[in-house]
This record gives sequence, C-alpha cells and structure tokens, in this order.
Amino acid sequence: MIDDERLAAAAREFGTPLYVYDLDAVADRVRALRAALPDRIAIAFAIKANPSLAVLHRLAALGLGADCASAGELEACRRAGVAMERIVFTGPGKRIEDLELAVANGVRAVTVESIGELRRLRRVAEASGRRPGVLLRASGTPRADNVIGAGDGRFGMRWVDLLEAAHEASQADDIELLGLHRFDASNVLEAEELVAHARATVTLAARLAGSVDSSLGLIDVGGGLGIPYRDGEPELDIAALGRGLAALLRDVDRDPRLRGAELLVEPGRYLAGPAGAYVATVVDVKQSDHGLVATIDGGIHHLLRPALVGGTHRLRLMGNDLARRRTVPVTVGGPLCTALDVIARQRLLPEPVVCDLVVVSDAGAYGFTESMPLFLSHATPAEVVLEGRSMRVARPRIHPSTFLAMQEP
Repeated sequence: MIDDERLAAAAREFGTPLYVYDLDAVADRVRALRAALPDRIAIAFAIKANPSLAVLHRLAALGLGADCASAGELEACRRAGVAMERIVFTGPGKRIEDLELAVANGVRAVTVESIGELRRLRRVAEASGRRPGVLLRASGTPRADNVIGAGDGRFGMRWVDLLEAAHEASQADDIELLGLHRFDASNVLEAEELVAHARATVTLAARLAGSVDSSLGLIDVGGGLGIPYRDGEPELDIAALGRGLAALLRDVDRDPRLRGAELLVEPGRYLAGPAGAYVATVVDVKQSDHGLVATIDGGIHHLLRPALVGGTHRLRLMGNDLARRRTVPVTVGGPLCTALDVIARQRLLPEPVVCDLVVVSDAGAYGFTESMPLFLSHATPAEVVLEGRSMRVARPRIHPSTFLAMQEP
C-alpha cells in the first residue's frame, strides 16, 4: 500500500533495515471496516499485532478500543491515549500484579482463562474496592498460521469449568459477569468462516446464559480477520462479513438473555498489516549450487514470521534498470548464522545487485513486534511512520551498545 518512492526516500533518510507504516492507510482500513460492520459491533485493536505508539495513537484518535494481553501493552495503550473503558485485558498467565493493574485502570473487561484466575481476580477486586467486568473465555482450537500451542488447552475453559465459573461469577457481588469470549481462528480470508465462528460463539453464550439464568451483555468473538500474503489470494469480503454479523445480531435479539448484547471483534493484522513494509538492503549476491542467493542487512531477527509459521510475504526489488535485468529464481536471506534466516526461497525476481532494496509487503502486523532482535546482537530496525506528507521516526534504531550498557560484566 506504500509507493516505492516513499519507501526509497525513507531508506535514504533513515537507513536500513527499517519498518515503514502508513498511518493514513491504517485509518482508511478502520473507516472501511467500520462502514461495513453494524454499529452495535465494537472494535478493539489487537495490540500484539503492532504495539507502536504512533500506530496506537492514530487508532485511539479514531475511537478504537484495544485487546491487551500484558501489562506492557496496557501501558502502551495508556501512553497512546486509548480509553481504558474500551480495553479488554486478555491472555493466559496473568500475574496478580497484572490483574491489579487492569482493575486499577478501570478496563472494560478482564477475560479470565480458568476458575483459578477468576478467583484471583475476585480477591484483587475485593482488595481494591472496585467491581471489574469479566468475560469468561471458552476454549477453542486455533487454526491457520496460529500454530504455536494449537489445541493444547492453554486458552480458555472447557464447558464444565466454564459453567462452574459462570455460576460463581453471576452470583458474586465483587465482579460483574459481562459475557463470553471465544477465539479459535487466525488470518481467515473467508467471511462465511468468521460469521460461522461468531454464530457458534453466540450459541455457546446463549447456552451458558440459560444454564446460569443470567443475562449477558457482551460477546467477544475475537479477531482472525485475514489479509492475503500471496498474489492471487482473495481479499476478505468485509461487506459480506458485515451482512452476516447483522443477521446474527437479529438472532441475538430474539433471545431474552442476550437481547441488546454487543459483539466485540479484535482485528489486528487486518488493520495494520497491509499498511506496513519492511525494507532492507542487498549487501551480497552470489551463485550457489542451489541457485542465486541475495544476502540482505535484515532477516528473521527483524521479521520472524517466514521462519516461525512458514509464512510467505510478497517481496519485490527496488533498484536501477530493473526492467533490463533478467528474471531469475532468487533466495533472499539475512546475516544470521542459522539456516532458518531465509525471507524467501527461489522467488522469481530481477537479478539482484548489491545496494538494491528488498521490500517485504504486508509487514505492518506481526513484524517488529514478533521479532527476536537480540539474536546475534545486530541493531534493531527503525520504525518510520508516514502521515499526510510527513515522514518521521516513531522508534529509533537501537544499537547493541544500548543493550550492553544495561548489563554488568
């Protein structure tokens, strides 16, 4: 979504490797999604997708809420100006300190993953004198590229525990049972699949509400809104998604225990992914027994997704006289001492030369935030944002000397 001229200008001014985010493109995607979805559906940006303060500040200005999964993400939201009453605090392994912080900040809801976590939250609530809202998370099996921990029971509660937690929460006066959270999808490109997931979650919420004879006002159907990473993959039809969710809300209102309930969606990748690019410089080109290899000054320590989930990003070269060069299969790898450090294998590209730029598209989500920047002690990539006609550094490059200064021999 970012034109080559602006990417090249960012590389010249700030050096490579770097991430570039177009904040206006993020805002355009927010407006398009809002226009497609019914008004009664709240949007909470999944912070894990891109916790850059510049991105979060722009989203906060648009009135979005947030899905936070750590104390650090909650602090990022506070600094970016996200309204606390629009934040859901999610994720497994919450410490007492995390629960205390969420309650003290007055977030809209804390999602609890187990009966034990519910009871720890109740103790925190009693000590604080506040009455936090609670979502009970039902277990689900992640799919698509969310492969780590898939189906191992780490997320949410099975039905018997969900029922016990709901009975306890509905009768407690130190917390408020708001509803149900369920999420079992990632990077889905079919609107019908997302609607089916939301419908199954609503069905489970209705069953739970009936079992404990309690009304539920909030149903969090999670994220999973996908983007195409390969040429030829379809775009998610958000108009169809909106129509399907509108029909689902009509069904929700037919159940007296769910009537008027709000649905919450947690897109991250969908809003930020296509608005970002990773840019690196070719530092070496050689012929190997397996073909041509271009080594760049960045790699999986900055963009881990290709190695972590086997994900493929669109990739292109920027350089002089590209049209005159022959097209050949090229493996693009980074400077790390591991065979995993490959961004693309045998990709058909104009024959690269040293000083060409390599642009990895759709890197505005699960890029910098999912990297492993300390491996081999290279500098981190800078993060640059475009807004209107301006271009600025949102997060400067961090050099190894900074990390060394934090240590003692």
